[in-house]
Order: sequence, then C-alpha cells, then structure tokens
Amino acid sequence: MTIAANTTATVATMRDALDHQRRGLRSVLAFAGPAVVASVAYMDPGNFATNLQAGSTYGYQLLWVVLLASLVAMLFQAMSAKLGIVTGRSLAEVCRDEFSRPLVVAMWIAAEIGAIATDLAEFMGGAIGISLLFDVPLGWALVVTGVVIFAILSLDAQGFRPLEIVIAALVAVIGLSYLAELVIVPPDWHAALFHTFVPQLHGKDALMLAVGIVGATIMPHSIYLRSGLTQHRAPARNDAQRRQLVSFSNREVAVALGAAALVNMAMVAMAAAAFSETAPGLADIATAYHTLVPALGTGAGVLFLISLLASGISSSVVGTMAGQNIMQGFVGFKIPLMARRLVTMVPAFIVCATMNPMTAMIDSQIVLSLVLPVPLIALVVLSSRHSVMQGFTAGRRLTVMAAVAAAAIVLLNVALLWQALAG
Repeated sequence: MTIAANTTATVATMRDALDHQRRGLRSVLAFAGPAVVASVAYMDPGNFATNLQAGSTYGYQLLWVVLLASLVAMLFQAMSAKLGIVTGRSLAEVCRDEFSRPLVVAMWIAAEIGAIATDLAEFMGGAIGISLLFDVPLGWALVVTGVVIFAILSLDAQGFRPLEIVIAALVAVIGLSYLAELVIVPPDWHAALFHTFVPQLHGKDALMLAVGIVGATIMPHSIYLRSGLTQHRAPARNDAQRRQLVSFSNREVAVALGAAALVNMAMVAMAAAAFSETAPGLADIATAYHTLVPALGTGAGVLFLISLLASGISSSVVGTMAGQNIMQGFVGFKIPLMARRLVTMVPAFIVCATMNPMTAMIDSQIVLSLVLPVPLIALVVLSSRHSVMQGFTAGRRLTVMAAVAAAAIVLLNVALLWQALAG
C-alpha cells in the first residue's frame, strides 16, 4: 500500500462504519487521529519548561493545577471538535461568519500572537534537545530541527493519515520516555497523590507558574486546530452520522488527552523527585540534563532529551498546521505550509542570538494563557447558539461548566497581572 493509499483506505473504513457496514477495532481506529494530533500541544517543550520549574521549585504542590487544566482542555477540545463536525467549518471560520469584522480582526491578531508564542517554545525545545543530545551549537541545532520539520510537513501532500501516524509515533516516544523516567526516578507517590487532589498555592512565584501551566496545557492554537481537523476526513451526511462522529471524537479526546495529562503529571513528579532538593528552582533544560546525568546516570539524561526532541518536532509540525488553520479561517488567506514554517522560524533564531532561550520559553507560556480566553469564550458563545449548532446546541449544564472554566482562567490572568503590577 502506498503512503497516499493509507488515507484513502482510512476514509473508506470510516464511511463503512458510519453507514453501519463495518464494526470492530479497525473501524474505531480509523476515526482516531485528530485528538492524538491535538494532544501534542499538551506535551510540547513549553510544558517541559513550566513543569520542570514547577516541580523543582514547589515539588508536587502544583500537580492539582495540571489535573484541572487537563480536564478543562478535554472539555474545550470536545466542544471544538463538535463544532467542526456539526458545522463542517473550523472555529476560526465560524467566528468570521458570526462576529463583527472588528472583533474578528482582534481575535485573529490575538490568535496569531498565541501561535507565534507557541511556535517559539516548540521550535526552541526541539533544537535544545538536538543541541544537547548530539553536542552541537544551538544555531546549527535550529537548522537541523527546521529540516526535519520540513520533511515531516511534506507528508501533508499524501493526505492526513501519514502525518497522523508520524505524530502518533512521536507521542508514543514521549510517553514511553517518561514512563521509563518514573522507573529511574521514582517519585513520592503519597505526596503526588495528595497534591493532585488538594489545591495549594504557596510562594511568590506559584501563581505565575500556575498560569504558565494553564497556558502550556490548554493551548489556544490547539483549540482552533481541533475543529479544523474534522473537515477533511469523512464528513457526516446526516444528523445520525454527526452523532456517531461526536461520540467517536469524545472517546478519543478522553483517551488521548488523558494520556497527555498523565505525561504532564509525570514531568512535574520527575522534576520534584529529581530536583526539588538537589537543585531547587531549576528552570533550565540544559542544566536539568547536566544535573540528571551525574545523579541518575546517562540513561536518565538521554531519555529526557529524546522525549524533548520528539516533543519539539511533533509540536512544531502541529503548530504550523494550527497557524495555517487560524490564518485561513479568520482572513480566508492561505499560504503553503512550508512558507508558514519558514516565517515562524525567524523569531526562534532572533531569540537564540539575543536572549536566554529558557526564559523566552517560560514567558511564551504566560503569553499563551493571556490570549487563551479568546477561543474559550468564543466556543462557549457559539456552542450555545441554535443558529450555529442546530439540534446539537450545548445544554445549559455544559454551557455553565465551560463558562465557569473560562471565567476562572480570566481571573487567573487578572491575578497574575495584578501581582506583576503590585510587584
């Protein structure tokens, strides 16, 4: 079977399943892919940076933030997917059709700022992984990372399936690496469990890190992208098929983002176990690697870098796809994926030459959290509009839950800004 034939066969299997002509595991797996692609955003280098600092500074204390942020991410990912399935349009396209032009322009600018901040952290993270793993200068590592990303993006010409398979493989590498890390660096399971379910926020930088974790976990560009990933697979022909697709999507979101949540929590737990006492306040990936190797062996350090490299490459690919989706949806303008990738590489080279990459990565996650309420509020409004969703309009309970979650994120951002101004 050729590479392109994978996509054709997948679409045929989905069509048969929707027409009740095929059942079984193969049918279920045919629908898998969009949530796996979106889940990459929840395991990107920005998560590495914020989770590393959170675990090394506050131990297990901020695990509850990771859990809550992951649950909110699942909620809005499911809502975004449902919007795309029901309307046949991406979130950005629906916003363009439903809101006033000045508001749409403002939303587009905010989305582009979020996409640039995301891409900076993802691209820099992959390059740092290559630089440390192969002992090459960061500038050359950026070039190599760019070449690898271009190669993976070229698969887009063969349809959606080959790209999804490559991204799923990289996600598996990240997950397995952190599973092995927990064996090498066993955490205090009692403390981890306690702080997962008991909220605490002590220390002057805890709020900033909590906001960073929220921004790194929920990721505004991924919210926009998820609705667009449903468009070119097997569009529903009637409401019964839309309900089937929504059901498949909800299950995939629960599995894929549940796994991403566990990886994020493993990052914090590993950082707490490895660095909270020996290197408190650690916020630098390179320092973390050089600390891990003498303390826990080369294997722990190499696994850390392999997971970072897989994270950076996969999330950069997804970030480029999201940026394209955002631009096309809001302004109806499309440029080749390769051109989009080339343009968004420039800020990373500037940062590499002018400032500390780790500082830039952590600050980028705070920027993400500040622009995050825009797509969340838009989803709450649009999902509750009967003119948009028809018979799939969100119920009152779901709307209230989503509105409360969005309001909580806004309040976190306001608290952070107040703290910064007061300080």
